Amino acid sequence: MRIGEVARRSGVSVRALRYYEQQGLLASGRTSGGQRDYDDDAVGRVRFFQQLYAAGLSSRRIAELLPCVDTGTTTAEQRAMLDDERARIAGRIAELHAALGRLDEIITAADARRA
Repeated sequence: MRIGEVARRSGVSVRALRYYEQQGLLASGRTSGGQRDYDDDAVGRVRFFQQLYAAGLSSRRIAELLPCVDTGTTTAEQRAMLDDERARIAGRIAELHAALGRLDEIITAADARRA
């Protein structure tokens, strides 16, 4: 699959795909004309990167966990990193949930005053 198609299907820019390659997160082959050619799983992989970026992981951190994704196994160090990231994300979710609850309280109070 060509770079433009991966970009379109995954919702990222061509520039982002090139960046992922530079960071060692994504690999492509080359056509006889020298154009990038991606495997069918590239779109899902890029979407996964986007989820991890949204959760606050860096390119370096994502690169560290990719062997775990690819092999389904972890070293003790990788497992500790995964546990740390999971705990950080869970903490952030709890903070967001608390903020959501406060907003709901404000909305409910404002609606009660209108009535």
